[in-house]
Amino acid sequence: MSDRKVMRRALISVYDKTRLLEIGTVLSDAGIEILSTGSTAAQLAKAGIAVTEVSTYTGFPEIMGGRVKTLHPRVHSGILADQTNPQHMAAIADLDIAPFDLVIINLYPFAATIASGADFAECIEQIDIGGPSMLRGGAKNHSSVAVISSPSQYDGLIAAIKEGGFTLAQRRQLALEGFRTTAEYDLTIATWLGESDELPQWFGRIWQRENALRYGENPHQGAAIYSGGPVGIVNAIQLHGKEMSFNNYTDADAAWRAALDHTDACVAIIKHANPCGIATATDIADAYRKAHECDPVSAFGGVVAANREVSLAMASQLAEIFTEVVIAPRYEAGAIELLSKKPSIRILQCDLPNISRVEMRPVSGGVLLQEMDLIDAPGDRATNWKQVSGTPVDAATMKELEFAWRSVRAVKSNAILLSSNAASVGIGMGQVNRVDSARLAVRRAGDRVKGSVAASDAFFPFADGLQILIDAGVRAVVQPGGSVRDEEVIAAAQAAGVAMFFTGTRHFSHA
Repeated sequence: MSDRKVMRRALISVYDKTRLLEIGTVLSDAGIEILSTGSTAAQLAKAGIAVTEVSTYTGFPEIMGGRVKTLHPRVHSGILADQTNPQHMAAIADLDIAPFDLVIINLYPFAATIASGADFAECIEQIDIGGPSMLRGGAKNHSSVAVISSPSQYDGLIAAIKEGGFTLAQRRQLALEGFRTTAEYDLTIATWLGESDELPQWFGRIWQRENALRYGENPHQGAAIYSGGPVGIVNAIQLHGKEMSFNNYTDADAAWRAALDHTDACVAIIKHANPCGIATATDIADAYRKAHECDPVSAFGGVVAANREVSLAMASQLAEIFTEVVIAPRYEAGAIELLSKKPSIRILQCDLPNISRVEMRPVSGGVLLQEMDLIDAPGDRATNWKQVSGTPVDAATMKELEFAWRSVRAVKSNAILLSSNAASVGIGMGQVNRVDSARLAVRRAGDRVKGSVAASDAFFPFADGLQILIDAGVRAVVQPGGSVRDEEVIAAAQAAGVAMFFTGTRHFSHA
C-alpha cells in the first residue's frame, strides 16, 4: 500500500517568484485549490490561474505594509491540523476550515539585504515572520503536509504530483530542509544583531557540505569540506587536476594566507602546513623562482600560492617541478594550458578574499574563538619598531626586515625565518625550543645565511638562540621582545654589532 498523500489544497506565499507561473499552472491542471497572498496571488491571477487570496479567505485584510497577512488562525489551523487525528479534523470542520496538503513558501531575502549594505531599518523590514511560521508549521505536521521551501525543490514537486503525491519519507526530507531553512534564517538575524561583538557571548554558523573527500589526513578517516564563512579557499574554482584532498585544502589555505600577507607580488610554497619558501618581487615569475630556491627539496610535491596573476613565465618554471596544487586569483592566457600538461596538478582560481576577523579551533567539548592573527597591528609597521642594538641601518635593510617579519607569521611555532633579497633562505619551524629552530634555519640556509636578516615570531627567552644566528653571519634581527632576559639578549646582539629591533607584537602560531 502506497503512503503517497494526494494534494488537494495548497498555500503559496513566495518572495522569490522564480517559476511561480509554471508551478501555479501545474497545480491548477492537477485540480489543486490554491490560496495565496498579495503579489504572489496577483501574478497567478493575472496569468489566468484560479487562486483565492488569503485575505478573502480569512476575512482579514493585509495590514501594516504586509507585516500581517498570513498570521491568522484560519491559515495556521489548516497547516497544523493532523489529518489522521479525528479530533483535529472535527475541530477545523466546526470552524469551516479546510486543511492544507501543500505549503510553498520562500522567505524575504534578509541575508542578501544585509550584504547589500542596506540601512538598519531596511534590514529589519526584511525579517520575515509569517513565512518561517508557516514553514515550521508545515514541517512539524509533515505527516499531513508537504512543505516546499525553495524553488530548487519544484522539479521534485512536479514529479510528486504526477505520481500521486509525496511519500512520507519525502515529506520528512522536505520537513528537514524546511527546518534547516528557518534555522539558518534565524541564525543570520541573530548574528547580524550581535555583530558588534568581536568575541560574542553567543555565536553560531551554518555549514553546508560542498564536497565529500576521499578521506581525511589519513586513509582511515572520513572527511568532507563545508562552506559557511567568508569567501575563501572553499570557494575556489578548480580548473584542472585530481580531486582535492583534506591535506591539499589545509596546505592550500596556509599558502594562500602566506601570499596574502604581502602587498608586493608574492609566491608562497607550503609543505605540511609550513612554508618551504616565500618571496616577493616586482615580477611574479621572479618571486616564484626565489621562493623555490629557498628549499627545492621540500618544495617537491608542495602547494604554491601567488597573490597575482600566474604569468606564462611563472607557469613555465612551475611546470618543471612536481607540484600538488597551485592557487592564484587568475592565470595569464596559455598558463593553464601549459600547467595542465601535468595531469595530477590541481589548478585553483580564487578571488582575493577579505580574511575573516576571527578564527575557530575545535577542542574537546567546545571551540576556541580568537581574533585572526593579521599583519595589521601597530607593531607590524617598521616605523613603530624600537632599535635596541647596533648602529642605524639603511632603508634596504629595513625593507628586508619588514619582508622577514611579514613572512614569519606563516611559520608554525618557534619560528625563525632568514631572508635575503626579499626571499626566505632558511626557515626553522615546529620545534619545541627556539634554539633548535635557529639551528634548523641556519642549516637549511647554508652559505646564504651570511649577510641575511632574521625574524623570530616570539621573543628569545635566552641569548643562546640569537647567538646561533649571530655566529652564522646574520646581520640584523627583528623580534617581538618582552622576555625577562631581554637585556641579556640585547647585550649579545650589541657585542656582535648586530642591529636588533623589537616590534612589541608577536605572531606565534601553534596550529
